[in-house]
Amino acid sequence: MTHTRRAFLATGMALTAATYAEAAPKPFGTVQRLSPMLDALIAPDAKVERLGGGVKWAEGPVWVKDGDYLLFSDPPKNTMYRWSEKHGISVFLHPSGYAGDDLKPFREPGSNGLAIDAKGALIAADSGDRGLTRIDLKTKRKHVFVDRFEGKRFNSPNDLCIARSGAIYFTDPPYGLAGLEKSPYKELPFSGVYRWTPDGKVALIEKEFLYPNGVGLSPDEKTLYVSNTDAKQPIIRAYQLDADGFPTSYSTLFDTTPLIKPGVPGMPDGMKIDAYGNLFAAGPGGIMVLTKEGELLGIIGAGKRAMPNCAFGEDGKTLFLAATDSIARIRLKTHGQGWT
Repeated sequence: MTHTRRAFLATGMALTAATYAEAAPKPFGTVQRLSPMLDALIAPDAKVERLGGGVKWAEGPVWVKDGDYLLFSDPPKNTMYRWSEKHGISVFLHPSGYAGDDLKPFREPGSNGLAIDAKGALIAADSGDRGLTRIDLKTKRKHVFVDRFEGKRFNSPNDLCIARSGAIYFTDPPYGLAGLEKSPYKELPFSGVYRWTPDGKVALIEKEFLYPNGVGLSPDEKTLYVSNTDAKQPIIRAYQLDADGFPTSYSTLFDTTPLIKPGVPGMPDGMKIDAYGNLFAAGPGGIMVLTKEGELLGIIGAGKRAMPNCAFGEDGKTLFLAATDSIARIRLKTHGQGWT
């Protein structure tokens, strides 16, 4: 998802499971504490543990409660992986995105951001198929249910979040296309943020950002957060939503510019919001922990590895971390939305 980086049915190819797990979780990364308030969310002795690696660019993790496992994408390798405590990391779906032979148009042909809908289906922001896909977790059959806005193909949907109404907010930067915004395959003159509703309608929410990326909803669904992976405007924006789920106003929640320094990996990227409205959002140095007011409490880092996204899982108090070529986790005192 970072810059340094139609309808049809498909059956996931059955591949020999390739395991990339650690024999045992290993210490990995640090927690930079910038406010005493962080102690209420992450215990002072909490450790970052590496669970496995061997991937090219870990992205879009989601916890599957019905099965107790983690899924995550590797967009450049067009592969979706599964991790469980018992079996470690194995291939879940390949190809996870584009299934054709002509890869010329693509920089990242695979799936990216993932979410589970109210019916238990996996919803993917699919860079390669240039749309949103619904995947049956048991059969792995995939269906692209939206891939156009006003008759023009999306760029390469990147991340998404699902409202209780079933509406899906998603971002559409050109990261999946070779040439990015200069790609000859790009049909829309902007990179948008959209709202899809179960009646099939797609509404444009935002088109100002160059690289809209991560997206998340506050627990009361009155605020939508969107990150912009643009060195000239590396921000997280907060949109105030009306009762129908559309923006009425917006403000900058957090500007990461002061954190961008030589040798510090990462940019504003994926995010998750806990049950109390705190943001765990990718940024320079790792996963930033922000209050809903925009105060930076700390950063979960992994050295020179960027952390483009994260996900709550297990009992809701584990934060899984996508860390470039690795998957890691850290225990929390808070919990994600959907857990008690």
